[in-house]
Amino acid sequence: MTNLNKEQDRGQWGSKLGFILAAAGSAVGLGNLWKFPYVAGKNGGGAFVLVYIIILFLVGFTLMLAEITLGRHTQVSAIGAYRKIRKKWAWVGALGVLAGFLILSFYSVVGGWVLSYLFKALTGALHVTDAEVLGNMFGGLISSTGTPIIFHAIFMVLNLIIVFGGISGGIEKASKIMMPALFVMIILLALRSVTLPGASEGLKFLFVPDFSVITPTVILDALGQVFFSLSLGMGCMITYGSYLSKDTDIIQSAIAIPVLDTAVALLAGIATLPAVFAFGFEPAAGPGLMFVTLPAVFSQMPLGGLFAVIFFLLVLFAALTSSISLLEVCVAYVVDEWKWKRAKATITMTIIIFLVGIPASLSFGVWEHIKIIGERGFFDTYDFIASNVLLPLGGLLLCIFVGWIWGTDRAVKEATNDGQREFSLASVWVFLIKYLGPLAIGAVFIRSIMAAF
Repeated sequence: MTNLNKEQDRGQWGSKLGFILAAAGSAVGLGNLWKFPYVAGKNGGGAFVLVYIIILFLVGFTLMLAEITLGRHTQVSAIGAYRKIRKKWAWVGALGVLAGFLILSFYSVVGGWVLSYLFKALTGALHVTDAEVLGNMFGGLISSTGTPIIFHAIFMVLNLIIVFGGISGGIEKASKIMMPALFVMIILLALRSVTLPGASEGLKFLFVPDFSVITPTVILDALGQVFFSLSLGMGCMITYGSYLSKDTDIIQSAIAIPVLDTAVALLAGIATLPAVFAFGFEPAAGPGLMFVTLPAVFSQMPLGGLFAVIFFLLVLFAALTSSISLLEVCVAYVVDEWKWKRAKATITMTIIIFLVGIPASLSFGVWEHIKIIGERGFFDTYDFIASNVLLPLGGLLLCIFVGWIWGTDRAVKEATNDGQREFSLASVWVFLIKYLGPLAIGAVFIRSIMAAF
């Protein structure tokens, strides 16, 4: 089979913009819209944002460029990429595929909750001002048996439809629609939030840093948020990079993706925290901010029903742009390693991931009493293994592999298209990937393991 036929089988991005939007979409997900506002709220607002932005460019850009470069150089998915350069390292790619598989199995359960809340917003069921009532509503949803599994299935079918269409015809086409729509919706919500009476306190909290609250915990939380928000360590960017043509400027892409991801995270903070302050709610409300606190906020603002619909549609789009990249990691593995056709690989992996996700859904209800690791049920166990073990370990090993095994000279040569493109910060990037990256990610890894027990 010729290289051309192989490329046609695997697919390629139709344009550089399509790749950037799809890759940014992979990074933009529930971590931006759900986690970033409440983690920022918990860690002092502006101080956390400042530390987050600094770490984003030191660590986020470093690993982003490493993954995309490795994928583009090898033109295969995560396992094959490591194997192609050093056969004994193929297991590192397998960690990424396993992480993507596990994350999607519980991420799609949360995606189902978002779908359910979108329907509730459309029918006016969320027009409740009492946070306690909304808390009971959310608890009732996730602890029931049938409803969350049905929405989990619908969410996986949406992923199946998009990924089934291939790279340019499915993922790229969907990302070109969802990402601009996502930006329009989040800007609308941000504009509405900042025009509420009392919103200025929320903006001050978010953007005026109080340096006295910066602690090692704040720094490590920011580092962890950057790492997990950018979809690093799970093979997504290696896989997406493998569909790039050799003339693509991947340095610009590796800068644009974190910038877009951070823009969404900051806009999410602007869309939520000023509104939370305006109506006297707690900014550090935790995970319940999206499903309990914000519906209560929307219920108290003019045209709140409309903004609730826009918000949950926005969250659905963000969840989908991330989840399709996770499914693609698994599909690309089967296509590349098992030589399956894309259609068979996509349908099979969707069904398996859906089935593995069912225990995660039931772990809040009828299987609540089943504990796997410590006091963790299925959902929390999947999350712990993927987020606390596989992702940071995958990122740490990526730094070691690119910095010391493949070699930074070869990586820079690939990133600059054999020296045809300018990379003035090459020496800085080499230092970051070889030294600072492993130390920073190692700190996150050790802390996450220690905090979990």
